[in-house]
Amino acid sequence: MTNRPRIGTMFGALDGTTFMGIPSATPDNLAFTSVVFGAPCATPYESVGAYCAAAPDAIRASVSGFTSTLSHFDFDLGGPMFPFGVDAADLGNLAYDESDGAGNRDLIRNTTRAILEAGAVPVVIGGDDSIPIPMLQAFEGHSNVTVVQIDAHIDWRDEVRGEVWGLSSTMRRASEMKHVENIIQVGQRGIGSARPIDHQAATDWGVKFVSARQVHSSGIQQAIELVPAGANVVIALDCDALDPSIVPGVIGRSPGGLTYWQVVELLHGIAGKAKIAAFDLVEFMPDADVDAIGALNNARIICNVLGLVTRQANSN
Repeated sequence: MTNRPRIGTMFGALDGTTFMGIPSATPDNLAFTSVVFGAPCATPYESVGAYCAAAPDAIRASVSGFTSTLSHFDFDLGGPMFPFGVDAADLGNLAYDESDGAGNRDLIRNTTRAILEAGAVPVVIGGDDSIPIPMLQAFEGHSNVTVVQIDAHIDWRDEVRGEVWGLSSTMRRASEMKHVENIIQVGQRGIGSARPIDHQAATDWGVKFVSARQVHSSGIQQAIELVPAGANVVIALDCDALDPSIVPGVIGRSPGGLTYWQVVELLHGIAGKAKIAAFDLVEFMPDADVDAIGALNNARIICNVLGLVTRQANSN
């Protein structure tokens, strides 16, 4: 079918390149409550390359039809996304080079640090799941953090074929950062890169696991209860944590994933007892998506994050 109707035509949406039509940020102007930026690639494995590089733009495009609705009632948030005025901005996508992982990591780390120093909350749209490593490194000297990773996989490999900064090592590297006080991992299921020794290493470090099976059988509240009250929480969401029926565009599909509402309830539960200090969403592969439904679910999760961050900033 050609000339497919778009919902944005009903709302008078304008074409734009920023997430939900929020203002553009620049490196010299980061004075917002939250700053979104795309990180298409950090440290790709040679075998797959930058397979998620198109994700930031695809996620933005999935909600481009709603750019004129920021003042409308958002029922997931119980009011407009930005009830106090739009205080988020989009920095656009960072440059990257598939052959220069160190350079990619430096740019992600330095950008995150600049946003933190401006007093804003970084909201990162990836990109592969090695992106949280430099994002977390940026908190060194800024604040101690609790990491809540939402993921089908635990990412505790020390290395994969000699690469120690790749997507299978994200939480192992996080555990080595002195400013990371706690790691809570939610949504594990199926088979991934982890071996029994990797799971044991995580347990020995003190990771608290809430598997997808536990969430489905006993609810998401058990994960919320593990978050220390008042903590600075970095939320790292690998979108393969969600069931492939709603986010099919991932490289490692596995049945039995979390629902949209379970992830949203987890985000709202964390925000109800602690501070969202940063957020990233990674591992979305648009080429494997179905009718952009995964992009839309991912975008709506980011909408919830932006809405929660502005509410936290204006709650005092």
